[in-house]
Amino acid sequence: MSSVATEPLAAEPLAAEPRRSFQRWFREKGWRHVVGVLTSIFAVFPLLYVLSAAFNPTGTLAGSASLFSQVSWDNFAKLFSNEQRPFGRWFVNTMVIGLITSAASVLLGALAAYAFSRMRFTGRRVGLLSLLLLQMFPQLLAVVAIFLLLSGIGEIIPALGLGSQLGLIMVYLGGALGVNTYLMYGFFNTVPQSLDEAAKLDGASHVQIFFGIILRLVTPILAVVGLLTFIGISSEFVIASVVLTDPNSQTLAVGLYSFVANQRTEDWGVFAAGAVLAAIPVMALFLFLQRYIVSGLSAGSVKG
Repeated sequence: MSSVATEPLAAEPLAAEPRRSFQRWFREKGWRHVVGVLTSIFAVFPLLYVLSAAFNPTGTLAGSASLFSQVSWDNFAKLFSNEQRPFGRWFVNTMVIGLITSAASVLLGALAAYAFSRMRFTGRRVGLLSLLLLQMFPQLLAVVAIFLLLSGIGEIIPALGLGSQLGLIMVYLGGALGVNTYLMYGFFNTVPQSLDEAAKLDGASHVQIFFGIILRLVTPILAVVGLLTFIGISSEFVIASVVLTDPNSQTLAVGLYSFVANQRTEDWGVFAAGAVLAAIPVMALFLFLQRYIVSGLSAGSVKG
């Protein structure tokens, strides 16, 4: 039986795709590039303007119309040389208050979210919705009540009264639940309850399950909540200005306002320099935790 040799068939050349017209490309994809460029300019220009004002030695915003027309470190030198306005102490105060409040808020929110996610009790649904509803009324509406409350507490416990950083932290922690708990609750529901049941069969308690198993699995949402809380505390002004009356105990948001509070002595250059330095820890923390942000927010949006 003779075998017939077969030659491989030559591959037929693919027909070149017709070149798309500019109108078609712009209609399908090009407009997205235009929107992206315009959005980037809209977002970057204020940052460049503030940075230019920080390096402008004139101390006015009018002189910053031409970006980086003058570059000097005078504003940064003035920022640290003013003894009546201790920027370095403000910076440390902000870091201490922000980190303590963020850590405590994450812990309280995680404890509440674990209870709502894993336990079944009377009023569970109502309590969860109530926490979310209360966040529709910001703490700003309670400034007068906070002032009177801290004034009364200060007469009994001075460490928690007006002018106390600990008192301010307690005020912030009073609003720590709410959206944070609701966000964590959605993330906790993504963790299979079979893990809890297996741990209970081995004799583990709720405390052991929470700290030994659950917290390790929900690290992304903990990082997200901690970051958002730190950003909010670092930029909060109204409540901090009411509670902190001593310049040595004030935060950056309150202290920097003193540079532009008086119209006759306002110095926008020093204010911009302080704003640039105040953004560094927030940016550093954001870059450190950015890998958790997308996964944490996307998984937390799924509610069980």
